[in-house]
This record gives sequence, structure tokens and C-alpha cells, in this order.
Amino acid sequence: MAETRTSAPPAMSLAVWAQLLLLGAIWGGSFFFARIAVQEIAPLTLVLFRVGIAALALQLYLAARRISFAPAFAHWPAFLLLALVNNVIPFSLMFLGQTELGAGAASVLNATTPFWTIIVASLFTADEKVSMAKLAGVGLGIAGTAVMVGPGLFAGLGGPVWAKMALLGMALSYAFAFVIARRITGLAPTVVATGQLTASSAIMLPLILLLYGPSGLFDASAGTWSAVFGLALLSTACAYVLYFRIVAAAGATNASLVTLIVPVSAILLGALFLGERLELFEFAGMALIACGLLVIDGRLLRRRQDDAAMPKSGLDAASGAKNSTRS
Repeated sequence: MAETRTSAPPAMSLAVWAQLLLLGAIWGGSFFFARIAVQEIAPLTLVLFRVGIAALALQLYLAARRISFAPAFAHWPAFLLLALVNNVIPFSLMFLGQTELGAGAASVLNATTPFWTIIVASLFTADEKVSMAKLAGVGLGIAGTAVMVGPGLFAGLGGPVWAKMALLGMALSYAFAFVIARRITGLAPTVVATGQLTASSAIMLPLILLLYGPSGLFDASAGTWSAVFGLALLSTACAYVLYFRIVAAAGATNASLVTLIVPVSAILLGALFLGERLELFEFAGMALIACGLLVIDGRLLRRRQDDAAMPKSGLDAASGAKNSTRS
């Protein structure tokens, strides 16, 4: 069922763009934490720790700030649904698909999230319809991600169809999550993030106990636990507060553009902190992604159109004045 609201979401201001870039950087950094933690902790258990620690941290934050969590209980069905489509289902599909596909192919399939979000939002909202600028910009972004991955993309393309479908399912699940997040109104972004992560923890805890039992659940080294807390506190708790703030300010489609920024952030962080060398094709891919984001934003295109129209308007005004003088 489509939403009844008719006012269009506001265009992305420079402040919202800055928040989107920051979120992309934070989620790009999550690959570093996950790369360390997954060496000693099973993937689904890592999901539990990620959402559980983040939920506890945000609950403590709300208590310290004396912000009531009680209003969130009125939205518990939406939070359970959001927890499924924004955490439980996509995280599980991601880990499942990456058992057969390379990271390059996975990142490109994940970058299709804005495309699916445009389609889902156009079907289930009244104010986020398909536009050529959005489609063209997302297409450039997906192409840029593929170029940026380079040879690593082709190394992962030979996997089974079900693995590719799993990762596309992950992207589609995120698309529904962006739209569902818009429907939770009247709550602060911190409360919404806390509600989603608390619901995710409530789903994951019995699942992990059923699959693995309590024994050995906390067996990991100090370095691994540092990565887990970094993943939970920075890349989940802080990130989702920022995520829901962007969704509320700019709508589902614009917020989904973060999936185009994440691979750029991950590669740049690797170059800065791990000494990884940037290749020419990676710069080319980043340039394509930047062009895609500029097309979607439309600010520069509108400015060029205004600049092109100004001389013509000036000539028309001068011609009109001249004709008026003659008459």
C-alpha cells in the first residue's frame, strides 16, 4: 500500500551530503573490524554481538540522557520488520553469498541497492518516483563500482547462481528497509536506531543459542574483541543513528546512495592505514561514482542551465528595451 503523504522529501542539502559521506566512511571501516573478528567468531554469532552490543550501548545512552524509550513500544511491529529486512536477512544472505563469491562481485551486487530502492520507493511511496536523473546516476555508480573493483570482479563471477541471487536478495532487502524506515515517524533517530537494534538482538539471541548453544560463545582473543566493539559501537550504534537521520531528512532513495560510497571508503581506508596501493582503474571507478552522485544531486547541472539561460535572458531584455524605445 502506498503512503498517503504527498509532499516530496526535501532535496539533499550540503549538510545531508556530508552526513552521507560520513556514514559511507564509517561503514567502509566496518570491513576492517569484520575482517579481524570473523577469524575467531562465527559469522552469525558476530551478527548477534554486533547488534546486541550496539543495542545495549544505545539503551545506556538513552538512559544517561533521560530520553524515554517507551514511545518505541507503540511501533514494535515495524521495528521487528525493520530488524528482519535491515539486519537479520541481509547479513545472513551476505555471509551465505560470500562463501561462494569473491568480494569484488559481492560489492558490485551490493551497489545495486539504490536501483532497487528507486523501484521499491516508487511503488510504495507517494513522493519518491522514478526519474531519469536518478536512474542515470545510479547506473554510473554501479558501473563505477564495477570498474573500481577491476580484475577482482571477474575473479568472483564464476560462482553459482544461488550465491548471486543471495547477494541480490540482500540488496533488495536493504531497499525495503529504507522504505520501511520512512514509515516510523515521530521518534528521534537515536530512539529508532535503538528500537531496530534491540529487535534485531531479540531475534538473533534465540537463533544463536539454538544453533550453537551457550558454550564457547565468548571464546575470542582481546584483539578480536576490540574489533567486535569497534564494529558494534562505531559501525553499528553510531552509524544507524546517522542512517535514520539521513532517511528522515532526505528520503529512502537518497539515503540508499551510501552503498555507492562504502566501497570507495573501504579502498581509501585500506590505502591510508594498510599501505595498499591504489590502481588507475580504482581512481577511474571513483570518478564514475562521483559523477553518478553529482547527476543525482543535480545541483551543478541546474547551475549550468541557469548560467546558459542568463545571457539569453539578458539579450531578450535588451531587445525588449530597444523595441520599447523605438515605439
